[in-house]
Amino acid sequence: MKDYLAKAYAFDGKVRLYAARSTNLVSEAQKIHGLWPSSSAALGRLLTGGVIMGAMYKGEQELTIRIESDGPIEGMVATTNAKGEIRGYVGNPRLFFQHNDGKINVSQAVGNGNFHVTKDVKVRDIFTSTAKLQTGEIAEDMAYYFTASEQIPSAVSLGVKVNDDNSILYAGGFILQRMPGCPEETIELIEERLKTLKTSTQMLEEGYTPEDMIQEITQGDHKILHTMDLSYSCDCNREKFERGLISLGKQQLTNIKEEDGQIETVCHFCQSKYHFDEAAIDALIAETENKG
Repeated sequence: MKDYLAKAYAFDGKVRLYAARSTNLVSEAQKIHGLWPSSSAALGRLLTGGVIMGAMYKGEQELTIRIESDGPIEGMVATTNAKGEIRGYVGNPRLFFQHNDGKINVSQAVGNGNFHVTKDVKVRDIFTSTAKLQTGEIAEDMAYYFTASEQIPSAVSLGVKVNDDNSILYAGGFILQRMPGCPEETIELIEERLKTLKTSTQMLEEGYTPEDMIQEITQGDHKILHTMDLSYSCDCNREKFERGLISLGKQQLTNIKEEDGQIETVCHFCQSKYHFDEAAIDALIAETENKG
């Protein structure tokens, strides 16, 4: 089954609602980074919530979410766009903590810290907003970010189920946001419904599609606007790393050539490696001279 999200307006157009299935993209991240269960659950939730956040934008706009925390996961990063593409990584991929009931403990891995969102909307300066982590469980932290930093009251539910062999059984979730002017009776209805609503993990376990999730939340009071395919996608290439190395300058490149004779760069997001031998370093040095 493919990964995709569905967007809907609900409760007489007073709420916007996104629901997503992200099993394949989280699986791809797990394989690339060799994630253990707590790292899989943490990054999987961030990727799921992040790709939904990206779908709230349009065109070439991009979004980077960075969790800076004091837990053993050593932080996380996810970068997404308005096309349903996302990539990410964790500082420490090999973590496995459990609660007493056997469920994966994400908050222990994440710890305390801050939730940073950097927006590049391609029409003005890039800017970053920040909110404190509330629980380290990611969904609650994302909901608090929306409310505190963007003044958009939101409900967020994100789920990742990890198999015994560390592979991903399923992943997905939803984000519900109140629109301006949402009447008090609708707010009360939503709050009551959320109290008894199945978690996204339960819905995914029962085979719900994104449309099924929306139906479960709204009990039919919604209109699907569109769907969007989702994927784990990295845009790295050799040229980007060349530009980064050129920015080091002639002297530093010369020192590296004399000391090591080569450079090997690795992409944090997809683990692709790019090798530069002496001849390639000479070409980079020549580029610095041309730019000078």
